[in-house]
Amino acid sequence: MARRRLKDSPLAPSWFTPKRLLVIFCVINMLNYVDRGVIASNGVNGSRSTCTKDGKCTSGRGIQGDFDLNNFQDGVLSSAFMVGLLVASPIFASLAKSINPFRLIGVGLSVWTLAAAGCGSSFTFWFIVICRMLVGVGEASFISLAAPFIDDNAPVAQKTAWLAMFYMCIPTGVALGYVYGGLVGDHFNWRYAFWGEAVLMFPFAVLGFVMKPLQLKGFAPVDSKKSVASIETAAIVTEDASSINPSKLVGNEGTGSEAYHEPSKRSGCLSTIWNEVARFSKDMKALLVDRVFVVNVLGYIAYNFVIGAYSYWGPKAGYNIYHMSSADMMFGGITIICGIFGTLAGGFVLDRMNATISNAFKLLGGTTFLGAVFCFTAFCMRSLYGFIALFALGELLVFATQAPVNYVCLHCVTPSLRPLSMAISTVAIHIFGDVPSSPLVGVFQDRVNNWRETALVLTSILFLAAGIWFIGIFLKSEDRFDEDSVTQAPATEKANLKPLLDGSSPESVNEV
Repeated sequence: MARRRLKDSPLAPSWFTPKRLLVIFCVINMLNYVDRGVIASNGVNGSRSTCTKDGKCTSGRGIQGDFDLNNFQDGVLSSAFMVGLLVASPIFASLAKSINPFRLIGVGLSVWTLAAAGCGSSFTFWFIVICRMLVGVGEASFISLAAPFIDDNAPVAQKTAWLAMFYMCIPTGVALGYVYGGLVGDHFNWRYAFWGEAVLMFPFAVLGFVMKPLQLKGFAPVDSKKSVASIETAAIVTEDASSINPSKLVGNEGTGSEAYHEPSKRSGCLSTIWNEVARFSKDMKALLVDRVFVVNVLGYIAYNFVIGAYSYWGPKAGYNIYHMSSADMMFGGITIICGIFGTLAGGFVLDRMNATISNAFKLLGGTTFLGAVFCFTAFCMRSLYGFIALFALGELLVFATQAPVNYVCLHCVTPSLRPLSMAISTVAIHIFGDVPSSPLVGVFQDRVNNWRETALVLTSILFLAAGIWFIGIFLKSEDRFDEDSVTQAPATEKANLKPLLDGSSPESVNEV
């Protein structure tokens, strides 16, 4: 009976291989960030209509022109997705314990696809704002769950390299979004850019529903609870059938059903909500008391504070300090090239060092410190060419942190906490990092009125990030990737908790 029940449990889809999974997730991640580039591109974002004193008027173009948005409204539009992202990330991470994570990604990508299509079909400012929020909701399911899936199925010696390939899609996607949005917006209409995104994402949303779902390490398959109950019941009957009171077996049909009173739907719903809240609170407490996780995220916040302000104010600072004729292209080009090569290099170097949490902190602290030195020195240079050379080296080193910092987030917690770890990390670095950094740097610049001084003060925060990550080297750390979690299934379910992309066959499960 036990073998028959285990045979019915979810198994690995034979079509998926680790490399196919990585490619699919990289394409999805790139599309997410293409959308970020599209909404910021001049061809889509556009400009308002203007009129000169002599009565000559220029018609507006893009979103800003069609809806006649002021700069504040335009800023709200560009950051509205962040609201959905920050609110929904912890929710999707928590739901992963009761709903198959692969299906949750399918739900999120479906929301993303509909929201992107809604952006293209928008008829008012507030409608497109709501659609941008829903784009963030759709992205939230993916960013919380994709990295744990990759971590499960990457070769042991290449885990951080695979994560680096995944996160390399961030600068690549933004760059493609700028180009794609500009071309479509200038030659057709800004609405087509969003409709095109929706068409490209649609197959991946469908894939999340039509494929047999994958299972994350540390999460018991949803269908397995009933199976385990049947297995345990069968075992008890085999040992001592006379000692069992069938009326107490809730799942046993036709025996003692009169003694079991099903709770009302309302009380059951309230109980479910309460259980989810209690479980989320317990998981949050486990994260917040984990010193390795807290130190890692604090360093990541300081790091993201600088990177966020660089991306927004960098071109303007470069234009004012070095009188660059095309500062946006210069900073964008440096960021894209250094982002790709730096992110990949960080992953490969950590694998060569032997990927451990302690080595990850060494790499985080070391590369961030050296990157801060080069970037700080760059802004001290009087020569434009000296600035470009040193700043490029600095950004190359700074971007090497992407794979190691996410490796620590994934491996310092038990498997069942990885989605929540990624979600809380994402929420924290945005709320306390790049979201407030741009306005705060603007306030500081208004006070000192010196872009070189502002850039130097901002860059010095990278030294703080490096110092926080150096503290992590001396913390007692333990890689908990192979550790059974508190919420993990009983021993009878162990067969279902293996990574499902290892090519296991149903027959191998039946041998349990």
